[in-house]
Amino acid sequence: MKVLSINVNGIRSAIKKGLIDWLLAIDADVICLQETKMRTEDDPGMSDILPGYRAYYADAEKKGYSGVAILTRLKPDKVHSGLGFPLADMEGRYIQADFGQLSIASLYMPSGSSSPERQVVKFEFLDRYLPILQQQLESERHYIICGDWNIAHKAIDLKNWRANQKNSGFLPEERAWMDTVLEKMGWVDAFRVLNQSADEYTWWSNRGQAWAKNVGWRIDYQIISPQLRDKVNQVSIYREQRFSDHAPLIVGYIPIAI
Repeated sequence: MKVLSINVNGIRSAIKKGLIDWLLAIDADVICLQETKMRTEDDPGMSDILPGYRAYYADAEKKGYSGVAILTRLKPDKVHSGLGFPLADMEGRYIQADFGQLSIASLYMPSGSSSPERQVVKFEFLDRYLPILQQQLESERHYIICGDWNIAHKAIDLKNWRANQKNSGFLPEERAWMDTVLEKMGWVDAFRVLNQSADEYTWWSNRGQAWAKNVGWRIDYQIISPQLRDKVNQVSIYREQRFSDHAPLIVGYIPIAI
């Protein structure tokens, strides 16, 4: 079972850069997209240009902003969007597809880099989201939460960590929140199950030569229920082509009974 996640930074832009041909070649079972910047009524016909996939969207109220999607070869039992609080739901930041006892979600966490006000919004999101993660952990369901979490957890997860300790995405409070999720609560970072290497990044600034020099951040994750740790059998970050300022994260799982 292959699950793919990518922040496309505008689905139309990514399509123009060759995303569709690559997705067809990768042949993932489930594809999670973030920052689609698209409303459902403006769907470019994903189910047509990606034969065999069903497409589901959660839109932001603001046009051309945020938005998440799930494309799946597997027919879900149920698809629902939102986390139950306005900050997440009005900005189109969460969609979940249920397959038996397995849920796969596409999450787009707010960024706080644009202004102090947006950092306050990000902290509010983290506070509201944490008890939901606890509830999911205590449920009988298994989760794969894919997406742009907009936080680099450890120093190994970004190139210039010393210079970024006061910047959004690597603030002590944000990293402590990730500690709570991954170390105290018991959620699992699927990529790190198999790959503990440095210089493994999923986002690069468009400034300077960050991409060429691999001066990046690892802020895209597949965070999974602890019961799925032993199901992870392949992880990769695809860098041969560039579809947005993020790279696709691909995780292969031993078939999960659903």
